[in-house]
Amino acid sequence: MSDRNKGIILLLISAFGFSMMAALVKLSGDVPTVQKTFMRNIVSAVIAFILVVYNKERIFGKKENQGLLLSRSALGTIGMVLFFYAIDHMVLSDAEMLNKLSPFILIIFSAIFLKEKARTYQIVAILVAFLGTLFVIKPQFSVETIPYIIGILSAVFAAGAYTLLRVLGSKEQFYTIVFYFAFFTTVSLLPFTIALYEPMSTKQWIYLLGAGGFATIGQFGLTIAYKFAPAREISIFFYSTVVYTAVISIVLFNQVPDWMSFLGYFIIFGASFYMFIKNNKETKPAAS
Repeated sequence: MSDRNKGIILLLISAFGFSMMAALVKLSGDVPTVQKTFMRNIVSAVIAFILVVYNKERIFGKKENQGLLLSRSALGTIGMVLFFYAIDHMVLSDAEMLNKLSPFILIIFSAIFLKEKARTYQIVAILVAFLGTLFVIKPQFSVETIPYIIGILSAVFAAGAYTLLRVLGSKEQFYTIVFYFAFFTTVSLLPFTIALYEPMSTKQWIYLLGAGGFATIGQFGLTIAYKFAPAREISIFFYSTVVYTAVISIVLFNQVPDWMSFLGYFIIFGASFYMFIKNNKETKPAAS
């Protein structure tokens, strides 16, 4: 099996892991969002800690990278809390698709903060993708729009975290970055979790611990996939999360996205596919 196919399979597994995480978070029901985020990250922290110790790496990374690690973790934590809130208050596949705007926002942030010039086709893709969000959100200027705005903000903070992750990628091992993020989230949300804590049933404990397990599968699958093949060649397959969550929304929650949401999904996915094709065409001359 080629490295590219290995990367695709890992990406599909990763997407399934993140989709199951979102489903289990929603299934856990009436539990405070910070409590859900806290529970999800405990599992990731334990698993990542074991990997860091096994590989004899520094638990908290190198001294010179602390600013980047802290900033990446803070942005990621806020993004995750906002995403979990959106999951609880929206159709699951809508929340998932809005969160998938992060690669487009990443292009904007990379241009601003990393001085990477945005290509014309990337700008076109960004504009088309944001047009697609209007069909998903269906703006009405009412309180019902708030979860959708929060869903977009989750993508903004995720993109910020990914921007710093690009800088950190060559400086720290992936399991160190995952542990640092999970540890930071656990510690920073502990006071809020204690203050807002709601007793959970056995089923809710199972759901949230399971969410942490699936999230860890998603995180490591995503990271390892990009070691087998460049993101530009396989990243489009990560959008399979939208297919997974659409099916889960219908089967588990009896939530059927309306035709405008489906149109929005199609437009956003189309923009991603267009950018995927252009990226590959652009790299072929360089490779030759």
